[in-house]
Amino acid sequence: MSHTAPAGQPLVLFNSVTRATETFAPIDPAMAKLYSCGPTVYNFAHLGNLRAYVFTDTLRRVINWKGWNATHVINITDVGHLTSDADEGDDKMEIAARAAAKTIWEVAAFYTDAFKNDIARLGILQPTIWSVATDHIQDMIAFGRQIADAGATYELDSGLYFDVTKVPDYGRLAGARPDETVGRIETVEGKRNTADFAIWRKSPDDSTRQMEWASPWGVGAPGWHLECSVMSMKYLGEQFDIHTGGIDHREIHHCNEIAQNQAFTGTAKTGANIWMHNNFLVDRGGKMSKSKGGFATLQSLVDRGVHPLAYRLLCLSAHYRSELEFSPDNLGAALTRLKRLLISVVQLRDKAGDLSWMRVVADAGMTKGASLVYQRSVLEQGLPADAVALIARFDEAISGDLMIPQALPLIEEAVAKKAWSPDIRLRLVATFDLVLGLGLLTLDRADLRVRPVGVEIDEADVEVQLAERQAARAEKDFARSDAIRDALATQGIELMDGDPLRWEWRVSLG
Repeated sequence: MSHTAPAGQPLVLFNSVTRATETFAPIDPAMAKLYSCGPTVYNFAHLGNLRAYVFTDTLRRVINWKGWNATHVINITDVGHLTSDADEGDDKMEIAARAAAKTIWEVAAFYTDAFKNDIARLGILQPTIWSVATDHIQDMIAFGRQIADAGATYELDSGLYFDVTKVPDYGRLAGARPDETVGRIETVEGKRNTADFAIWRKSPDDSTRQMEWASPWGVGAPGWHLECSVMSMKYLGEQFDIHTGGIDHREIHHCNEIAQNQAFTGTAKTGANIWMHNNFLVDRGGKMSKSKGGFATLQSLVDRGVHPLAYRLLCLSAHYRSELEFSPDNLGAALTRLKRLLISVVQLRDKAGDLSWMRVVADAGMTKGASLVYQRSVLEQGLPADAVALIARFDEAISGDLMIPQALPLIEEAVAKKAWSPDIRLRLVATFDLVLGLGLLTLDRADLRVRPVGVEIDEADVEVQLAERQAARAEKDFARSDAIRDALATQGIELMDGDPLRWEWRVSLG
């Protein structure tokens, strides 16, 4: 991997701290360092949660595509996260364990595995490090001691609290926080300032938590904000390159994380040079949230006949800083777009002949530490000037604060360019897909045939009807053709004319 600035367009990213775009240059030219706020493993991740990891994965892929190695840390929160992001209420993990009549450890293990399965199905790269909160309790206690010794905390009967007046420019990341945001912060008797937050929460004298540890401030558990400061610094250093999370973290959680970082280092540094936040996935009723109940999960889409990568494509179709509307129509359009793109790629693969470079790239991708730049060099070697120019346009789009919606049509443009050989078009698809992560060179068309739960279909009968429709179209009996199409639609079968594989499983997404 290159240890110097990559060729092509400079990578420009939006920094939530400055509310401006900045040219990205890693502190260590040989290794970009990223930290992403991970899930609280008390339930399945909903689709809004997963949008954050599609964004983070895209960021990491772009950094790699541009020429840098990356160390990427994602934390697993299995303790300390309360029922409000505003640091109030009961521990989400304790509540989930009581409801399931299981231990917190069992609940955490189950939902951690479920989350990892979800990101795998979405084509999201595994982080370099999975960092689990309960593996770092002693690190958190040591961190708390240091900021307490620095005079940034005070102790109440309920625990150790951080005094936000002890650090410079507290809350700058959030900007002008609305009154309702501040109003959500828990009122605790004795708190010096409304925005002060818990570093350590003592267990009540009359009860025992499933997860609690001895500390200088009594038996209890860490505050939620503490873990990210501790684990990011442990693995990436006191100042690293990029910290990511959902926009809901920008108002409170990340402000508190920055305050802890400043108290720990005794500086005004925030912990990361660039803080990046993806916007909400919204349904017609507003922000998607687990607290509403009945929230959409990735599995719920699969149960309705939708391949997970259709959801990834839906996420890529909107800029990460824009709200993304989740609706049956939008999801259906993404699924159709993915199918049509894959139809074209499969046809090119059938025509291309020798694709030995695909094996070279695949082997490089599976080799530990293999350079993505090396994969690009194999893919892009010997391309004609007009193909190289298309890559430059792709580079310009993704380098402009990850403008993936402008990059997506370029892969479709490459596929449709009949003046180029199938080999050239497939090489362009492959190099673009290193960023997009849709698996277009390895995915088979049949993989997108996801049978919905509860749908019973007589495949032999379907084949008969398809043959009848094909004959009707050949005879230009379009009324009969349309009638057969409509009849099949009532069985949950979507027809895509021009598809050599001829049909897909699909049910209404409404």
